[in-house]
Amino acid sequence: MANSSHSHSDHDGHDHSKHDHSHGGSHDHDHSHVPTVTKDNERKILISFFIIFTFMIVEAVGGVISGSLALLADSGHMLTDAIALGLAYVAFRLGRRAADSQRTFGYARFEVIAGLVNALTLFGIVGFIVYEAIERFREPQPVLAGSMFVVAIIGMLVNLFVLWYLTRGDSEHVNVKGAILHVMGDLLGSVGAIVAAIVIWYTGWTPIDPILSVFVSLLILRSAWSLLKNTLHILLEGAPVNAGSTQISEHLLKTVPGLQKVSHIHVWSLTSGRVLATLQVQPTEDADIRGVCKQVEHELKRKFSIEHPTIGIDWDGMASCSLEEPNTAALSHAGHSH
Repeated sequence: MANSSHSHSDHDGHDHSKHDHSHGGSHDHDHSHVPTVTKDNERKILISFFIIFTFMIVEAVGGVISGSLALLADSGHMLTDAIALGLAYVAFRLGRRAADSQRTFGYARFEVIAGLVNALTLFGIVGFIVYEAIERFREPQPVLAGSMFVVAIIGMLVNLFVLWYLTRGDSEHVNVKGAILHVMGDLLGSVGAIVAAIVIWYTGWTPIDPILSVFVSLLILRSAWSLLKNTLHILLEGAPVNAGSTQISEHLLKTVPGLQKVSHIHVWSLTSGRVLATLQVQPTEDADIRGVCKQVEHELKRKFSIEHPTIGIDWDGMASCSLEEPNTAALSHAGHSH
């Protein structure tokens, strides 16, 4: 659109309070509906990282001593847990850095990039587990069921605590969701190791160890695929599920008086929980333009949680006038701009 209610450059680290945004009403930019990563949430992520990383070393040693692939695979997955938590913490820290003239949205999208890295590490660990399982089937190795059982029990308790701890904080950000998925998958790995240890203890049937490792890897693969789709969708500027262009157009035409057409709708997520949009609206001839724009912005926030809509006026099919100048002079300017 030629002009709009405010350009994306409005994010250039300046004081938003200086703008009255008269076209959109109470546009205070507090983003209160956006999931907030507080210092408390950051501390929980950091503490969870140290707990997971420490036990990952313990579990790896236990896997080597007991000869259990299930424990080794689980320790490898705990390494990806630690990576996920570490990246989430770094992403939150960078996300607070102010926007500048080159990065007008700041560093918020680093969270999504870190989420993509998390997903790819999960795919890598699945490949490692499957490869090792095939080797174990070809050449079975003895497993110390007692040691395996003890370490797996401790691992299950550690993962249960970390899972509980993480869900007490902000669980809506893509990276926190990714970390939770990692820990849930690791919890299943610990349960699988416990079952394998019990079977080996009572029957001596060691193939159960690689079999359960492959089963756990499939569960991890499912989580990895879900996380990968989510992060790629955001990186490809995909619209949120509940905020497609057709849904927005139909809703606005139904709820906003004086609005006869909505066009050129573009909706995307900057990062998890932060949705932006640009669109053009064509009011009826006798409509209160400013009132229509205020209502459109209100509905976009209320219904679709769009925090920063950029709205252009479509005058008889020609979008050129800023909402901040709905007057005769602006209309004249619109006519000359085409």
